[in-house]
Amino acid sequence: MAVVDPYKSGKLKNNPYAKKSDVGGSLVVVLDGQMDDRGLSLIAPISRCIKKDEVHELILTDEMGARPGVTVNSIAYLGFFAAEQSGVLVEGDEVTVNGKKIGKIAGFDETHMPNHLNIVIKAEKRQTGLELDLNPGDKVVFHLVRG
Repeated sequence: MAVVDPYKSGKLKNNPYAKKSDVGGSLVVVLDGQMDDRGLSLIAPISRCIKKDEVHELILTDEMGARPGVTVNSIAYLGFFAAEQSGVLVEGDEVTVNGKKIGKIAGFDETHMPNHLNIVIKAEKRQTGLELDLNPGDKVVFHLVRG
């Protein structure tokens, strides 16, 4: 029997995540770089599980059409964060750093797996971690937003 991905096959029409714990961590690296032709392939699934102490990359895009299953080119590198607990990240989760809203998760790119996951965040303005004056130790939180 063939394995069917419910996201690719269109079986899941709506986001099934009704409630979940916030996922947080601390920045361990601040990045300063932008690209207009990155070619990130966002995977079809709208969620990814991460484990406590894993390190993952945060990438910002101002492409308003960024969502699971599309390619994202215009990006700015924010940094890497270390997860302080295991949890689930979902497209549309609001991302804050030290309580300041950065944007919402657009999707995930697995180019560098199993080393790290690229978490792509959609924002109105594309800025690097350095331009946002981020620092190692800053607190990153992913919070479910319904609606």
